Amino acid sequence: MTAPAIEVSGLTKRFGDFTAVESVSFEVAAGEVFGLLGPNGAGKSTIIRMLCGILLPSGGEGRVGGHSVSREPEAVRARIGYMSQRFSLYLDLTAEENLEFYGGIYGVAPERLRARMEWAVEMTGLRGQLMRLAGELPAGWRQRLALCCALLHEPEVVFLDEPTAGVDPISRRRFWDVIYDLATAGVTSLVTTHYMDEAERCDRLALIYDGRLIALDRPQEMKAAPRAEVVVEVECDDPGRALAALGEAPDVRHARLHGARLHAHVARSEQAPARVREALAGAGVRCSRASIVEPTMEDVFVSLVREAEEQR
Repeated sequence: MTAPAIEVSGLTKRFGDFTAVESVSFEVAAGEVFGLLGPNGAGKSTIIRMLCGILLPSGGEGRVGGHSVSREPEAVRARIGYMSQRFSLYLDLTAEENLEFYGGIYGVAPERLRARMEWAVEMTGLRGQLMRLAGELPAGWRQRLALCCALLHEPEVVFLDEPTAGVDPISRRRFWDVIYDLATAGVTSLVTTHYMDEAERCDRLALIYDGRLIALDRPQEMKAAPRAEVVVEVECDDPGRALAALGEAPDVRHARLHGARLHAHVARSEQAPARVREALAGAGVRCSRASIVEPTMEDVFVSLVREAEEQR
């Protein structure tokens, strides 16, 4: 049986009296696209920095490519690519100069570096942008350049920390195409995100909240898991007033806008849609449809976060 590419056991990080990550455990298989989903400040970036050998854990253990992040950080760093939240590029250098610089930092031999640069440029579609200063590139192109820099030395594992934040939808889609190409080649990717559509693209997903792991599974199985509530999708003539009314309804645990509709989290019952209709009728809101639907990834995340807060 192939050993996991990433092994995390009880990983913990404290900064003085503040615990940023608390006893997190999971494994990532070779070639898997694994996601860490959570709001800003949840601890996702801290987990990545520990696994990259940048931060020393306060407790627990992390292993990447069979090497301990605590005892063998140099061996770990030699086997990984890391793309941070902020593009770690030299903005006054051209795209090509950035690639050459990072190739040197990673110790890629000159003859090999030229071939790797050609591969990276072809894979990410950067051709035609190499002579432009990195600081002049649009965010989507800088994102692709930063990814190229992280892949030059042919890492076994790539850590991507919210790499698509602030870029356009087309660039985000192109980025995920590259991730899937890497997975096909056997490269393991660990991606942090707070975008729900990106979370659903992962093979498996860990939900992180307040420094703790609150769920771990495949996205589709997370959505299909039985819970104590159902999601009722509502179409009505006044969503704003409906949202306020549902916030006061005793059977509704949570309600939020979902595009032009509302999603109401209601105690599990076949009568849940009827109860929603009654609550809206009592507030004078005309409801054209209220029906139980499969929860979205955002619905699941909201439910799990609320459950975690109630258990504190």
